[in-house]
Amino acid sequence: MAGHSKWKNIQRRKNAQDAKRGKIFMKHAKDIYIAAKQGGGDPEMNPSLRLAVEKAKSDNMPNDNIDRAIKKATGDLDGANFEELTYEGYGPGGTAVMVEVLTDNKNRTASELRHAFSKNGGNLGENGCVAFMFDRRGYLVIDQNQTDADEDTVMLESIEAGADEMETLEGAYEIYTDPEEFQSVKTQLEESGFVFDTAEITMIPQTPSQVDEPDANKLVKLVHMLEDMEDVQEVYHNLEADESIMAQL
Repeated sequence: MAGHSKWKNIQRRKNAQDAKRGKIFMKHAKDIYIAAKQGGGDPEMNPSLRLAVEKAKSDNMPNDNIDRAIKKATGDLDGANFEELTYEGYGPGGTAVMVEVLTDNKNRTASELRHAFSKNGGNLGENGCVAFMFDRRGYLVIDQNQTDADEDTVMLESIEAGADEMETLEGAYEIYTDPEEFQSVKTQLEESGFVFDTAEITMIPQTPSQVDEPDANKLVKLVHMLEDMEDVQEVYHNLEADESIMAQL
């Protein structure tokens, strides 16, 4: 569907998390902050906050850090005011790149992003320049080693829960949903006994972009540079390349 498996990319990131734990916790804290700011500090009444907290806990973020982020958002603690923004641009070879950020200084963030794009053969664009190339989807992954259910069972359960489609990979089942139905699908499948390796709302490229190897390697460097920025929450792109290159993303 997306030209390559998001799950394999997520596995690579998980293997590198220990070296970046401080930055990961900071990004989770910002995610929790903005969700609580927009929808209130009760995870039971705020699906976005509940998902942000679940993702933080999956990375072993301490409860104290989670509670502190919620309290800052609800005014119980002093803290900076963060804004959620999406930047769009073109990577090497005309690849499409979207960057979701949480920042308390838009000028600083825009300057850093512009530098990263230009340094790696791309350029930051206007709002809407590449957004039409992506679909916002709910995305769930079940590790085949973590379930006794076969492919047909997972597919039927997913359809009954309201999922749009399911794809079977080597080692995993990928389930896609409408963003509005994501939480209800996730909850229903959890009640059926399924455990998720990944559960998130993400951007899926409509048409993968194939570029030559030098440009593909430049995009890898751009994505890594963006992901290392404190304000950056997520980076999406539409690159399709051979397995050795995709394994680096």
